Amino acid sequence: MRNGGNRAVPSLFVIRGNDQGTRFELEEPILRLGRDSSSAIHVHDTEVSRQHAEIRRTNGNYTVSDLDSSNGTFVNGNRISRHLLASGDQVQVGSTLMLYTGRSDEADEDLEMINIAAAEGSQDSSRIIRSVSQEQGSQIFAPDAEFSLNPWLARARSNLQVMYRTALAVSHTLDIDQLLQRIMELIFEWVEADRGCIMLVDPQTKLLKPMVRRTRAGVPSDEEITISKTILDYVIERNEGVITSDARQDDRWDSAASIVQMGIHEAICVPMQGRYDVVGAIYIDTSTSPEEIIRKGKTDKFTEDHLKLIIAIGHQAALAVEDTRYYSAMVQAERLAAIGQTVTTLSHHIKNILQGIRGGSYLIEMGLTDHDETVVGKGWKIVEKNQNKISALVMDMLTFSKEREPDLSKANVNRVAADVIELMQGRTDELGVELVWQPADEMPNMMFDPEGIHRAVLNVVSNAIDAAGENKPPGRVEVSSCYDAEKSLVQIVIEDNGPGIPPERMDELFSPFVSSKKGRGTGLGLPVSQKILNEHGGRTLVDSEVGRGSRFTPEMPAVAVI
Repeated sequence: MRNGGNRAVPSLFVIRGNDQGTRFELEEPILRLGRDSSSAIHVHDTEVSRQHAEIRRTNGNYTVSDLDSSNGTFVNGNRISRHLLASGDQVQVGSTLMLYTGRSDEADEDLEMINIAAAEGSQDSSRIIRSVSQEQGSQIFAPDAEFSLNPWLARARSNLQVMYRTALAVSHTLDIDQLLQRIMELIFEWVEADRGCIMLVDPQTKLLKPMVRRTRAGVPSDEEITISKTILDYVIERNEGVITSDARQDDRWDSAASIVQMGIHEAICVPMQGRYDVVGAIYIDTSTSPEEIIRKGKTDKFTEDHLKLIIAIGHQAALAVEDTRYYSAMVQAERLAAIGQTVTTLSHHIKNILQGIRGGSYLIEMGLTDHDETVVGKGWKIVEKNQNKISALVMDMLTFSKEREPDLSKANVNRVAADVIELMQGRTDELGVELVWQPADEMPNMMFDPEGIHRAVLNVVSNAIDAAGENKPPGRVEVSSCYDAEKSLVQIVIEDNGPGIPPERMDELFSPFVSSKKGRGTGLGLPVSQKILNEHGGRTLVDSEVGRGSRFTPEMPAVAVI
């Protein structure tokens, strides 16, 4: 069995916050982390400073340093000014929590150097010394388990707290390759193995596929690891871990059964038993030179305690692999359900628009037949109105569905908002709504995406006009801007005297395809606005009272012009 490998890149994986699920690969020697969109690690979190922290690479290792941020930088719950990162560290800035995964120089070696040899024609005569079932292996962590007090075991017991912390970190890792790499690092930390690999059962072919390979420093890394298919079949089918050696006799195996070759004397192979099935296998081996045999007088490097530990680690790794696969399947199912919901909702909106175009076309055709320009004009207005609806729907869909970085340029928020007011003036006249614009006296030029912010403000103002138009008294929408130099924030406040938003609807306000306009809205306006604000590191605040109206406040960091 042969397979090529890829070297893992150190990264920060967001496990909590607005950017949950995002992975930032650390490929540059110096990376800035902050709310500023120019940062290499751009975090959409209003509690994070624009230039919050710095990640710096030195001799292959990464150090995180706080840049005098307002709320501080934390590693594993402790506030730091500077910290050398290790795999599994949890880095918190604001409300964003990230998991750091490093890269070992010994990791991710060529997986083509792993070969599962069939029993036929093999010249190896290794035999299994002892085997341990899954249930027996789990006893290593039992409170009343009897342990032989050797130095290795004393170290293992003292590191139980470290194992627990690592298990928590592994439980947050959604990348299977990183997960397995971490498992192999743990094994080499606690067991004196020379080489090792982790194999997973391919869900489609049901065959074992090498995923991670590792050799200890000083051990030649270009030697092929040959593993017996006979032993693997035994481990997988019986769900038992085994210790093997190259001795020639064992009742369970014929003399042709191969375990390992090229001078490997001892090996451990254990199943990765999950909740429901075996998802893979872990293999490690070690060799003893003739000089060591003469000097020490023994060759047994692996004991039953080692076997029990690897079985326990294999079980935890299998549970994590299952969780990751189930999570991926769940995400895929949710995506398919969302696609179905999207198609159904859009079909309804498009059908209504097409009916409007058909009605307008009918009036145009009738007016042309009767040579009545008034009827033609009415028909064209209906067609034009529905064309605008299609354009708005398509733009909202593109904006909401596409991940994008804001196209930053020098612009003024007052000018952008004034353009929105001018654009919506015809709509307010049609609905009998008063639209008032009160710009801030002082509004400096800033770096933001003027087209994106224009669309975000336009959607909110349009909603406010529709809400105000539902009132029997004259509707009123007031738009104002505000610049807070001390907090480095800019806000656009949109207030209406419409019916207000019921408390039970507040939670779903920014959910896609949820609209209170019945057939008049697509349910994408507010989600699109929120997405654009998030891309700028901002948010939309909402305050509403039934019967009195609503106030929406899009706000974003005020990024100074450089």
